[in-house]
Amino acid sequence: MKLHELSDNPGATKKRTRIGRGPGSGKGKTGGRGIKGQKSRSGVAIKGYEGGQMPLYQRLPKRGFNKPNRKKFAVVNLGLIEKFIEAGKLDAANVTEDSLLESGLIRRKLDGVRVLNKGDVKSKLTINVTGASKAAVESVEKAGGSLTVAANAAE
Repeated sequence: MKLHELSDNPGATKKRTRIGRGPGSGKGKTGGRGIKGQKSRSGVAIKGYEGGQMPLYQRLPKRGFNKPNRKKFAVVNLGLIEKFIEAGKLDAANVTEDSLLESGLIRRKLDGVRVLNKGDVKSKLTINVTGASKAAVESVEKAGGSLTVAANAAE
């Protein structure tokens, strides 16, 4: 079999209807849009309109709430901090938000940095950040280090 011998199964493809190509085509003149009215014209936008009936998206119940002044933290896992210390990009004795930013572990501080307990901690860390999970604090202290959370993070 050669490339030029390949063909689709009969009926697998169908040519698209070219509208507005004369009366012989069956879709000439008005092009299947009927006569007059909004839908016969270009620039029609009646997506969610249901002819005066209450639209579906308005009939459904709304749930939840998005707090407009919520805080967004840059998230760092303990395993990643450990990896960066082993690579020599971070100093285990003094891990701050600024040092995390300089090392490239986080892209930006946002409303602060929050440390989460994912990964293993072997070295004795001294971390000073805006927020941390309880499990992260426990595992750092278990390894003989300390994790301090800033006072203004309690808000």
